[in-house]
Amino acid sequence: MSGPAKSRLIPGVYLVTPDGADAALVLAAMRGGAAMIQLRDKHATDAELTTLARRVLPDLRAAGVPLVINDRLEVARAAGADGLHIGQGDGDAAEALAALAPGQMLGVSVETLAHLPALPPGVDHIGVGPVRATATKPDHAAPIGFAGLAEITRAAPVPAVAIGGLNAADTVPVRMAGCSGIAVVSAISATADPEAATRALADSWRQQ
Repeated sequence: MSGPAKSRLIPGVYLVTPDGADAALVLAAMRGGAAMIQLRDKHATDAELTTLARRVLPDLRAAGVPLVINDRLEVARAAGADGLHIGQGDGDAAEALAALAPGQMLGVSVETLAHLPALPPGVDHIGVGPVRATATKPDHAAPIGFAGLAEITRAAPVPAVAIGGLNAADTVPVRMAGCSGIAVVSAISATADPEAATRALADSWRQQ
């Protein structure tokens, strides 16, 4: 019997956009060395998010940076994004996989070990956290810390990305936990120079 398919996750810095993000932020992160970008906006309409995705996709594709859409299956399909990411409250992962277009990947948020057995075959990678409490997502689950991150990552059947209150100083413990990437929001988006902030994160990641 063959093993699991190789993940299409590109290791490194993973930007998750805040509400209201624009193309300038996405492209700055791309220039700074982001390995993957997720468009997440709980307030934008599907049409607005689709327009933004279509605006940035040509540049991201040219740079080899995958774009995934948070939660909005129809946006991921309409924009031709590289994939979809869903949380524990965003619907059934198996149904999402069945609805995605051929070639689109699926990432799933995992908050506890108990979530791993429910992952269906075909999930590409998982986002594990929150590692720390974060104001970016006020309704987040209880923080798991780096010990919890390592425990889930070791048990996961697919590559894991750490998320939740992380910054450039956390690349060492994130890599020690076995993660393939570090996902951030405000560590890039809340800075005066998102491109430089992304580059600092990417440099720190590569040096570990």
